[in-house]
Amino acid sequence: MTDALPPDSAPGDPNPIDAAALRRPAHGVDRLFPARWSRRAMTGEAVAAPELMRLLEAARWAPSAFNAQPWRFRYALRGTPHWDGFYGLLKPGNRPWCARAGALLVVLSATVDADGDPVPTHSLDTGAALQNLQLQGSLMGLVTHAMAGFDRDAARRLLAAPPDLAVECMVAVGRPAAPDTLPEPYRARETPSGREPVEGFAGEGPS
Repeated sequence: MTDALPPDSAPGDPNPIDAAALRRPAHGVDRLFPARWSRRAMTGEAVAAPELMRLLEAARWAPSAFNAQPWRFRYALRGTPHWDGFYGLLKPGNRPWCARAGALLVVLSATVDADGDPVPTHSLDTGAALQNLQLQGSLMGLVTHAMAGFDRDAARRLLAAPPDLAVECMVAVGRPAAPDTLPEPYRARETPSGREPVEGFAGEGPS
């Protein structure tokens, strides 16, 4: 028996919740999956470029239909000239806690391949890349919180994204902080959420 911190924690983590123990998976999956949860409390420290590259390297190895690799990530590190533009994309509900992120990412996906043919699985494949990124972040003890609450049209303008790129989501990356650093109502929500049982979304046969 060891005293190792669970995934999603790091030495000195002020909120080392063992989400896998709290969530209690029903079918014996690796604890990596239930241990990942979407924190909001972050220290405000910058995320180093090599750390971000490790996250993106994990995303790189996601599966995709015909190996099309439709995912695209654009990012701003805290303290760089791009930060204010990315932060300004967020809707008001996400700004208070994202103000202490160390990096912000916009995730896009290519809707057509190099030959101009449609990629019907572009969002699905990009979601797999994002999940890789988030699991790697969990192993590194980083917060990697994906969000839908941002201005997609403004993101398209900021990034000069062409029409064949779909704007999917944003991600806040940072180092975990204690829940009491968050303003309310976010503080009370800083705990792992539950999930529906497998039987609620999967079944044998057509019905």
